[in-house]
Amino acid sequence: MTGMAEITVERRAAVAVVTVSDPDRRNALTLKLSEDLAWAIADAERDPAVHAVVVTGAPPAFCAGADLSALGAAAEEGLRRIYGGFLAVANCTLPTVAAVGGAAVGAGLNLALAADVRIAGPRARFDARFLKLGIHPGGGMTWMLPRLVGPQQAAAMTLFGEILDAEAAYRAGLAHRVVDGEHDELISAAVEFASGAAQAPRDLLITTKRTMGLTAALDSHARAVDAEISPQLRSVDSPEFAARLAAMQTKISKRG
Repeated sequence: MTGMAEITVERRAAVAVVTVSDPDRRNALTLKLSEDLAWAIADAERDPAVHAVVVTGAPPAFCAGADLSALGAAAEEGLRRIYGGFLAVANCTLPTVAAVGGAAVGAGLNLALAADVRIAGPRARFDARFLKLGIHPGGGMTWMLPRLVGPQQAAAMTLFGEILDAEAAYRAGLAHRVVDGEHDELISAAVEFASGAAQAPRDLLITTKRTMGLTAALDSHARAVDAEISPQLRSVDSPEFAARLAAMQTKISKRG
C-alpha cells in the first residue's frame, strides 16, 4: 500500500524533528511537500519553546531530490516553489541539524547542505547527480557545496559525479559526525546534539546565528569584532545574563 506523502513534526523537549515522509518515492520533494516543509520550519520558528530543528527523511532515503515530473513541468516560478522547502531550512533563524540516514540526491543534497550541521547514518550517501540527469544544478548548490568542502571536492561531486558515503563525507567536512545504528538511533543522536542549543537563551541563539552569517562574508578580524560588539553589549545587559552570572557566582562561593 502506498503511504501518504507528508511532512511530520515531533517535539522532543526543545527540539523540533521535521521529517519528509514519502518513503515509496524516497522522499522526493513535490511542490506540496516543499510548501509543507517551509510551513513546518516557520511554525518551529514561531514556537518560543523550540530552540533547534532536526530535519530528516523517512527511511530508507534522506531525500531523492525534486520530483522530476514536477520539475520538468515547472517554469521559473515552479522551480522556486520546489526549492522553497530547503531554502526555508537555509534561512531558518534557529540552529538546524540534518540527520542524513540514506541517499541525499540533487535537491535532497541541497536540503542536507541547507542545515547548519549534518549528522550521517551508516547508509548516508551524498550525490549531486544534477549533471547525470541532464539538469543544471539549482537551488544554490554551486554556492553551498564549495563553501563546505572546498572547490576541488565540490568539482569532484558536481562535475565528475563522485558520490560520498558517510565516512567520506565526514573526512570531507560535509558531515560533522557519523552515527552507527538504525534510523531511530540516528535521530536520537541528532536530537541529543541539537539539545545543546537549549542551554542558551533562544533570542541569543537567533542573534548569534545571524551574526555568524554576517561575519562569514567579512574580510578582516577587526570588522568581525565591530559586527559582534553591539549584540554582545545587549546580551551583557540582559536579564538572562544577570541571572546566569548570579547563579555561577553562587555556585563558586559555595565551593569556597
